[in-house]
Amino acid sequence: MGRYIIRRLLWTGLTLFGVSLITFILIFAGPTDPARALVGEKALGVSIEHVRKLYGLDQPIYAQYLRYMGNLLRGNLGDSYYFRQPVAETLAQKFPATALLAISIMVVALLIGIPMGTIAALKHNSLLDHSFTIFQLLTISLPTFFLGLLMIYFFAFKLDWFPVGGHGTWAHLVLPTLSVALPWSAWYAIFLRSNLLDTISADYVRTAYAKGLPQRLVVLRHLLRNAMLPVLTMVGMDLAALLAGIALVEYIFNWPGIGWQTLQAAQHLDVPLIMGSVL
Repeated sequence: MGRYIIRRLLWTGLTLFGVSLITFILIFAGPTDPARALVGEKALGVSIEHVRKLYGLDQPIYAQYLRYMGNLLRGNLGDSYYFRQPVAETLAQKFPATALLAISIMVVALLIGIPMGTIAALKHNSLLDHSFTIFQLLTISLPTFFLGLLMIYFFAFKLDWFPVGGHGTWAHLVLPTLSVALPWSAWYAIFLRSNLLDTISADYVRTAYAKGLPQRLVVLRHLLRNAMLPVLTMVGMDLAALLAGIALVEYIFNWPGIGWQTLQAAQHLDVPLIMGSVL
């Protein structure tokens, strides 16, 4: 076990190193100068040179990368060029909003996906099963940002049920949550339905029915216990992705999370904040 943990930690370190190197190269590979992106296109050359020297952007790329990695190994993510504060502090300020949205999305996706997948499996090849399949395919085929825009148009502009965007109340949470939770619930339902159909014909399930257990107990005690394990693995990976920030959703709904902040950093080529967000 000790060797396995050490090996995994080494691979994690190598992965982070590779990600940091590729991200750093991509930032400087574009035609836009980070110093010009910070001060604006209409800024004078003197201002651009001042910013370039102030943040060490006049040095070779390899020198900047080595300096950044040296600070990173000491636990220092650097200071944001655009927000003018430590990157760790900047990310910490936005993390609660992203965590709230991520947990809300995951809870709603499971509350919709688990019953839908279970009912579809128990009623497979029925009209209800086919209806669920059509709904799932429709929600999955729509990009998340497009579904979010549709919800803003119908539920915010037309019906005026929810605010267009922002943060602060439960009403602000509904539309961004549903725009991600609906497609994800469809994935969970499809995956759970497939697992349940494979499990329904198992010997222990037939034995449970033979003992006279009602269908509700068979589903809860036997079917879902085994069929949910792969779904929970998906949930763990999806939650990690959510906590890293959903950039487009946060941007569309003006949700002050890590993803929205990372987009701002990318627009201004804020090197430390982009690196910190990616890592």
